[in-house]
Amino acid sequence: MKVGIIKFPGSNCDQDVFHALELVKAQPEYIWWNKRDLSDFEAIIIPGGFSYGDYLRAGAIAAITPVIDGIKDCVKEKKPVLGICNGAQILAEVGLVPGVFTQNQSAKFICKWTELKINSTRTPFTSMYKKNEIINMPIAHGEGRYYNENLKKLYENDQIILSFALENPNGSMEAITGVCDEEGLVCAVMPHPERASETILGSDDGLKFFSGMVKY
Repeated sequence: MKVGIIKFPGSNCDQDVFHALELVKAQPEYIWWNKRDLSDFEAIIIPGGFSYGDYLRAGAIAAITPVIDGIKDCVKEKKPVLGICNGAQILAEVGLVPGVFTQNQSAKFICKWTELKINSTRTPFTSMYKKNEIINMPIAHGEGRYYNENLKKLYENDQIILSFALENPNGSMEAITGVCDEEGLVCAVMPHPERASETILGSDDGLKFFSGMVKY
């Protein structure tokens, strides 16, 4: 399975994602921000980092680059797309997932391991988990607080895929930290599954995000 990893100036989790994809026998390849044609790829991942230094707001400048048009074409072709941390912010910025990820309630950058609940297993990335399963993955963000004016629709459409299980470190509405589009193929998560892909890292709970995508 050929998977494209988008690189922007300021991306810094791309190599971590590359390694996680190799662990599940996928074929990862880096894609620069100015590439428009992504037709060769079967799935796309937008990794974490600080695209364009998070100027204006996280994801705002990345949202107007040529590669976004290619990602939208992939969505139309029903290919899985995953945005992690800054990638989640970008997907929300361009409207591919509902809501926004804004400044943490504490106004501080938070970097810590967190316990998370799998709310939905209908996406390729969460299909290998059990509903309501508790997993352990790290977060590392300053703008991860989820906000949405229409939570009722999210619940009705089963679009909430991840939530904080115990504490709500960034003040997200309903402790939400991962959502998908109505199709369930575009997912945006603030925690880092690639940083929890091997037991030597402290947990391999995140590896199923990638193996589920390959199985799909």
